[in-house]
Amino acid sequence: MELGQVLGALPPIVDPNVLVATAGRDDAAVYRIAPDRALVATVDFFTPIVDDPAEFGAIAAANALSDIYAMGARPLFALGITAFPREKLGTGLLEKIVAGGAGKMAEAGIAVVGGHSVDDAEPKFGYAVTGEVHPDRVIANDGAHPGDILFLTKPLGSGLVATAIKRGLCPRPLEREAVAVMSHLNRAASEAMLGARATAATDVTGYGLIGHLSNLKGGADIELSAVPFMSGVKELAEKDLFPSGSRRNHAAYREMVDWGGISELDQLLLCDAQTSGGLLVAIPPENAAGFEKAMSAELYRPVRIGTITGRGTIRVSA
Repeated sequence: MELGQVLGALPPIVDPNVLVATAGRDDAAVYRIAPDRALVATVDFFTPIVDDPAEFGAIAAANALSDIYAMGARPLFALGITAFPREKLGTGLLEKIVAGGAGKMAEAGIAVVGGHSVDDAEPKFGYAVTGEVHPDRVIANDGAHPGDILFLTKPLGSGLVATAIKRGLCPRPLEREAVAVMSHLNRAASEAMLGARATAATDVTGYGLIGHLSNLKGGADIELSAVPFMSGVKELAEKDLFPSGSRRNHAAYREMVDWGGISELDQLLLCDAQTSGGLLVAIPPENAAGFEKAMSAELYRPVRIGTITGRGTIRVSA
């Protein structure tokens, strides 16, 4: 069953204060509470993708916060969501997961004020995060204009890395790089895109670059050679370590994209399901240099990967 079918079971939203909801396939919901204030709310949780429990908690926190940042909002507080086997509560693993997540939330300047847990044989962890934004300054996914420059603020490849880690096939340096990328907050990128008057944005997570690019209205041309990947990721791709989510993404979008003759392996790389990826941002061309300058001191600098075309379709060139 497709996600759209599931969401179709929800009743129509008639509240005029709901500014962004499920119909727009955006990163978070936005609800106006005053003429100059709106709440931004999101929820995200998943199974462990790295071996270290504290790092898993930090990645889960950065991933949940990313939806708030992608909307141009400021996070306010978080609620934890935990599924964990009761018989393993005495191992100390859950405490490390929770502490890792709380540390990352503290880095973002917010507190974890509560949460909910259930007994589950398969551990899962994440957060519901609430933020705030001015209703007129929401950065949604539908405002891009033809000619806007597309930037990506983190390298890709975390889906492949997670699979390789599970199979014991990930080189240690690449694993460390991926953990650093996934646990890095998108806060600076969010602040910089606001300063550059971004017209649209989303974060790159489970649907891969192509899937999330399809949610930016207007269509785009992107250059494969410009898209940043973590060092060693392409070698993992050549070993066919794509997770099932990446293959589902490719199957869903394969016929909707003009791939420009690139190989199926490269197509899958662009569809690789990410965790806590960077922001995909549309910036007016006259502000592009300012966006790059604002992030020039950041660990991960924004990379120009293409342009918004207005054709409504995605075209890839080598």
